[in-house]
Amino acid sequence: MTREQLIEQIKIKRSFLCVGLDTDITKIPEHLLGEEDPIFAFNKAIIEATEDLCVAYKPNIAFYESYGVKGWHSLQKTWHILPENCFSIADAKRGDIGNTSKMYAQAFFDQAISGMSFDSITIAPYMGKDSVVPFLEFDGKWAIVLALTSNEGSKDFQNFKDSSGKQLFEEVIDKVNTWGSPENLMYVVGATRGEAFVDIRKHAPDHFLLVPGVGAQGGSLEEVCKHGLNKDCGLLVNSTRGIIYASSGKDFAERAREEAIKLQQAMEHELIKAGII
Repeated sequence: MTREQLIEQIKIKRSFLCVGLDTDITKIPEHLLGEEDPIFAFNKAIIEATEDLCVAYKPNIAFYESYGVKGWHSLQKTWHILPENCFSIADAKRGDIGNTSKMYAQAFFDQAISGMSFDSITIAPYMGKDSVVPFLEFDGKWAIVLALTSNEGSKDFQNFKDSSGKQLFEEVIDKVNTWGSPENLMYVVGATRGEAFVDIRKHAPDHFLLVPGVGAQGGSLEEVCKHGLNKDCGLLVNSTRGIIYASSGKDFAERAREEAIKLQQAMEHELIKAGII
């Protein structure tokens, strides 16, 4: 999916919602455990219930890799049913160098080799250019680089200031910007760091930002939009637990839809207020 196509979907669906598929077999409804592939059955129901309300899906790869070959098969099957009009994110947080990064890119981008071709992948840039550029060499694919995350430990490094007062996450964004463009680069910025969106937009005014932390983690959608929206929206706000685990009963898909509608309607309000739609 290109930047223009993503913007178009945001305007059509009046939403910039990303649904996280962090599917934990210990949390899915008990009645699904008798299915041949409970993880896939759960994902399929969630996708069918929300696809008209969101513009992106983000499977967290660890939740599939942890089940070995079976989990990888569940991930492949899930990728195959992701709607074509939704941006797909492999939330893998890879971060190695050279040939290793190239292999990771093939795993998630090259359908002929791995059976999957996600639109994007999340990347940890700590090892520098070598850990990001191999993903950008795949035509039409995106690298979503960790910039300022929502976890408590993010403060250990990301807010470090040099002698000029520049913070490490700002240096990361400035440097990564030279390796790609807003057409193939996004940044992860946690919703719980709402005040930092002002600084983020000084360094990445045109890039899309993938924003976790709204909902269960306490982030405010209104605060994120106040400081993070740009002329094209420029945000993909992720919600996982608040949607996919809204119910543990047989009504889990219906309840997931209800929660997704609430977020879509709030996002529509913000898009109208900003004059984007």
